[in-house]
Amino acid sequence: MTVAVETGVWQLDAAASTVALRHKTMWGLVTVKGTFGAVGGQGEVRDDGSAAGTLTLDTATLDTKNKKRDEHLRSADFFDVANHPEITFAVRSAKAGAGDTVEVSGQLTVRGISRPQTLTARLAGADADALTLDTEFTVDRAEFGLGWNQMGMIRGLTTVDASLRFVRTAA
Repeated sequence: MTVAVETGVWQLDAAASTVALRHKTMWGLVTVKGTFGAVGGQGEVRDDGSAAGTLTLDTATLDTKNKKRDEHLRSADFFDVANHPEITFAVRSAKAGAGDTVEVSGQLTVRGISRPQTLTARLAGADADALTLDTEFTVDRAEFGLGWNQMGMIRGLTTVDASLRFVRTAA
């Protein structure tokens, strides 16, 4: 990383963070976009510069600006909010990559199904008390039991965009 990040515990600043998704539907003609209204998390930067932590998304807060669609996404056809109220990403390892990149590996859990997930984030800003990571990666929703696909309308991968601001907690 181009900026040294202080060791210690870092808390997600939910008000300054966003996690959104987009997916092509209607046989690739329409892109559905949604944002999670409630995100949480924390991480720890270790003495060796590596980091670990957890990010949590409240599945009931996904907003695509279409009430009927949002209700369907919360149903058992998709996120099954009644039984699986959260999506979690448990970061096992985050290490500095080339330039301002961070190589992240962890475990993504959706609908109670966990799969390994790796991604590259960009350190968008950092100082002694705050840092922001931006990332974009894709997920195969079928791997997490999100297989509903009436008449083959929903194909391909879902893209996740995140801008996550963390603030250092008092040591």
